Amino acid sequence: MDKLESPLIAVDEPLAPQPAGAGDVARVGGSFTAVGVSGLALALAACDSGGGGGGVVSTPGPTPTPSPTPPPPTAAQASRFLSQATMGATAADIADVQARGYDAWITAEFAKPRPTSLWDWLVSKGYNVTTNMNNESGFDNAMWSQLTGAGDQLRQRVGMALLEMLVVGIGGVNLSWRQFSMAAYVDILMDNAFGNFRTLIERVTYNAAMGSFLTFLGNRKANASTGSVPDENYARELMQLFTIGLVRLNMDGSVVTSGGQPVETYTPADVSGLARVFTGLVLDGSDNTTPDRYRRAMIFNTGQHETGASTFLGTTVAAGASGADAIRQALDTIFAHPNVPPFVSKQLIQRLVTSNPSAAYVGRVAAKFADNGSGVRGDMQAVIRAILMDTEARTEPTATSAGKLREPVMRLTTWARAFGATSNSGNWTTGDTSNSTNRLAQAMGRSPSVFNFFRPGYTPPNTPIATAGLVAPELQITNEISVVGYVNYMQSVVNNTTDLRTDYGSISGIAGDSAALVDRINLWLAAGQLSSATVTAIRTAVDSSTNTNNRIAIAVLLTMASPEFLTLK
Repeated sequence: MDKLESPLIAVDEPLAPQPAGAGDVARVGGSFTAVGVSGLALALAACDSGGGGGGVVSTPGPTPTPSPTPPPPTAAQASRFLSQATMGATAADIADVQARGYDAWITAEFAKPRPTSLWDWLVSKGYNVTTNMNNESGFDNAMWSQLTGAGDQLRQRVGMALLEMLVVGIGGVNLSWRQFSMAAYVDILMDNAFGNFRTLIERVTYNAAMGSFLTFLGNRKANASTGSVPDENYARELMQLFTIGLVRLNMDGSVVTSGGQPVETYTPADVSGLARVFTGLVLDGSDNTTPDRYRRAMIFNTGQHETGASTFLGTTVAAGASGADAIRQALDTIFAHPNVPPFVSKQLIQRLVTSNPSAAYVGRVAAKFADNGSGVRGDMQAVIRAILMDTEARTEPTATSAGKLREPVMRLTTWARAFGATSNSGNWTTGDTSNSTNRLAQAMGRSPSVFNFFRPGYTPPNTPIATAGLVAPELQITNEISVVGYVNYMQSVVNNTTDLRTDYGSISGIAGDSAALVDRINLWLAAGQLSSATVTAIRTAVDSSTNTNNRIAIAVLLTMASPEFLTLK
């Protein structure tokens, strides 16, 4: 149990980086030839005087030696990359990354459209009947249908990262048609995952589920006679959790201090001033016989909107500004704040790659957030590419602080995608997996509060992680009960007793060879990072059975319970 409780400090045996040796040169020799021909063509062009003899021909300088073309990723490197960029790697995905290379794979993912929205999936399954007006039926089904089955893998992974940063939990949405309200919110995150962060926070601001969750739907202007003031929930969390944080940051994420103390980003007066902006927002329509109004952006009831001046973060929205203009100015002010690039970038790095990125890593990604190279701030594609292509992400880690605890939901989706599992019922009835006793202790879209299932700065107390000054967010939902609950639940999943089923056809042919079986599972699930001791232990357990199904189940389950799988590096 000690190793499971502190996986971020376990001493693993990382894969050695693949050197560009003689074998690599031979493998990519064609690239050298192409570069040589190109260089020769340029030299000949430089000699051309524009026609006719008699021109003075200058002697070209030496042709620069071309940089060696890097070798394609190994299968293990591709699997490791996919563990950061997807909900789980298939053999085909690994081969695709090897063939395209990392950067081209990312570009291809950016170009993929969403196959369907969560909202449209719910409609297609008939959940928009009035009997579902006051329940959550279908929400978990819709989520699992995409997390496990959708082909737009990078979008799914980034969308879930955003859902853990810009949090709404369905249990806190006080609306009818909650499954549709929540689906509309998650669709906003998915649809804008590759857009601009400024657009994303505006769409989030006008969403009904967010308006209900953070209680600014129907927010009214101050009333001097009664002493009532606008609800401050959204104004506070928009700054504290979604965009700038509590203290001023340098571009590398380090804290700005004055007199040895952190400099705060905002004051209670800033919260009160900003809250005045988010008044007057109401649902677009009163027809509750269908869920349709929850898909539309909220609109303004001008009688409820604050018309006086609102001051916050050194900016004043003038008296008489329309609701839309006031929100636009407020979001522009927040978006321009110097904290946004490092604050957002670091959390995205934590969700995709590592809990403890170096200051240099945060700084490089934050720089891309501030300017994508073409003067654009908040370009999510540039930020995502910077995160996944950074040397700190692509170099196999040697530091014991590298990586992160794999989130419980992503352990399940990793298994499902690796082995082609699909819904036995066709309706993706995996359900709510947030119970820590007998399920995963996590379910996407079911955060109990705006602080997510775990905080980005969480440090487990009285551990070597705390002593080292590190964080381990996912350990906030990890304890003896949740570890046992996870293994027991995954045993039923792996043995095909839940709605998710697979025939393990991709590995059944090698089940009789424990070395080949464990090697394949190690590659697909753990990017080849199982230690030799773990491999030996799993093979011994596998060889205790002669039944094909049992051998596969033993190998898969023990891999998924291993520290090397649980720790994503």
